Amino acid sequence: MREARLLAALRPFVTAPVPDMTIHSGPPLFSMHGKLPGRTLEPADYAKLDDTARARLADDLARFFTELHAIDPSVMLAAGAEPVGWWDTQKDTLAPIWPLLPTELHGEVEAAIKAYHELGPDPLGEVYGFFDAHGWNMAFDHDRSQLNGIFDFADSGFGPPHREFVQVSLIDPDLALRSMRAYAARSGKMLDRRRVFLLAAAMRLSELAGAIETGEDVPMIRDLAVAWLRQRAIR
Repeated sequence: MREARLLAALRPFVTAPVPDMTIHSGPPLFSMHGKLPGRTLEPADYAKLDDTARARLADDLARFFTELHAIDPSVMLAAGAEPVGWWDTQKDTLAPIWPLLPTELHGEVEAAIKAYHELGPDPLGEVYGFFDAHGWNMAFDHDRSQLNGIFDFADSGFGPPHREFVQVSLIDPDLALRSMRAYAARSGKMLDRRRVFLLAAAMRLSELAGAIETGEDVPMIRDLAVAWLRQRAIR
């Protein structure tokens, strides 16, 4: 019900198509909306895009983020928006991850966690944002290589602008970097690549600890964390 209210409030402010959700009180309670045309965007799909398509996607995401972040917070607060949750990166929580990480990365991981904990408030403040822009929440037209819409606003809320690019990095660090540049060009707000790297590292390590606890998708999430820590594209 909260997601439907948020979508109704933000839809007039964004160019990208988003779901038009209707709530039926039932019983049973359920929601309904028309599907956005397209399919999800996997990392392997992004790798096949040419430079023109990659630049267009990055700019579409940047425009979407810029438009969301410009919405008066009181509008979204009235619709039920809340602060976004944060990842658990405490020592005890992360203790199970160490045996699964390559030994040569332990120093890198320790440094990243320490630097993450030392991050101060985002210099760009806080905004209403999506904060879940990975490829599984995108309706992408693979024939025309363009974004047709964005869905799943359950995790949207108030948070720092830098965090918007963390989930984008799950598609590819190249897309995160391109969309950050496009966002700066559109909004006039400069982003700190190191801050985004540390936020993403915290997310991936926290999710790895959670996966170990549940026993679900551990190899995949471990590989995502290791790949992120080893790459240098966004730093």
